[in-house]
Amino acid sequence: MFEDDIIRILQDEGITLISHLPCDKAGTLCALATGAFPHVPLLREEDGVGVSAGIYLAGGRPLIIIQSSGLGNMLNALLSLHGTFHLPLPIIASWRGMQNEVIPAQIPFNSRLPAILEAADIPYATIMEPDELPRLQEMIRRSFDEGIPTVTLFSPACFDGGSCPAGEFPNRGRTISSIPGSVIHEPEMTRYDAIAALAPHLGSALCISNIGIPSKELYAVSDRDENFYMLGSYTQASPIGLGLALAQDREVVVIDGDGSLLGSAILPVVASSAPKNLTIICLDNGTFGSTGNQITQGYAITDLAQVASAAGIQECVQVHIREELISAIREMKAGPRFIHVIIRPGNSAVQNIPLTPDQIRDRFMQAIRPAE
Repeated sequence: MFEDDIIRILQDEGITLISHLPCDKAGTLCALATGAFPHVPLLREEDGVGVSAGIYLAGGRPLIIIQSSGLGNMLNALLSLHGTFHLPLPIIASWRGMQNEVIPAQIPFNSRLPAILEAADIPYATIMEPDELPRLQEMIRRSFDEGIPTVTLFSPACFDGGSCPAGEFPNRGRTISSIPGSVIHEPEMTRYDAIAALAPHLGSALCISNIGIPSKELYAVSDRDENFYMLGSYTQASPIGLGLALAQDREVVVIDGDGSLLGSAILPVVASSAPKNLTIICLDNGTFGSTGNQITQGYAITDLAQVASAAGIQECVQVHIREELISAIREMKAGPRFIHVIIRPGNSAVQNIPLTPDQIRDRFMQAIRPAE
């Protein structure tokens, strides 16, 4: 069977984890892939880019399986994260909008997809007939050899049309726990204060720091090889942390923000993946701090600790002052964990990070896997 041949290629190429969203045109492939490999079921394709980055940084070989429409959601992350840090990511996409497409909404984007990928300088191959399958292996090898994303577009005509099984439906009854510290007080700490308080307690943990000023502040407070400073890719800090936690055993701490997490669908994915070594610290100033402190819904409307708890993360706590933050870091149980830190708006006068993307990547990967 054609789908079995695809799985054999993925196994031959040493793929270690698959991120995916279902596609009814490639249902059998989805079922086989999730049975053959560790996998992360996504809610939004873009989050798979970050998860895959974390997997690769820890020494794994990731791959994504989606329908091609999802590439539109992924383009910025593919270019700003994988393009900036030169990370590989092979993508398999069932090419919608082409073969006897009956959904009009699939056509406008997907009919232009080759031109879009060419404009983005993302190599791609098309597989319109089963005998063209060797192109997939070429794309996977090129991705890892050159440190770039690649896309293999499969015509739905290649697949057998089987559906991805839904699985059994367990009892949905459950009790939602209350959040410690759920009364929000007027904040005292700035983001810089919070980072200065938590940095001495990172120990040997691997740390992913959110884009913009948070990364600059962490660098100014406590530069270390175990810090991965994000330089772009809005919303991708926690997905990277999730991939990193799934791929190795060391503790992983993500320093994220309210704007980033409000724009992401990653928290339910974190809860369902359930890595025990992951802590997400949300430094919530209620603003888009790096762009001028424009107010977000987190300022006075949405409580991200409640969002994380409702997403299924069991270990959630909300803190306001330095002592509470330090206590939360020390006392959290097995993860995944979510520490919601209420802070004041404001940015410190920190300098740009004097490291190239490749330097950040290389020393971080060396810190994870030191030479023997």
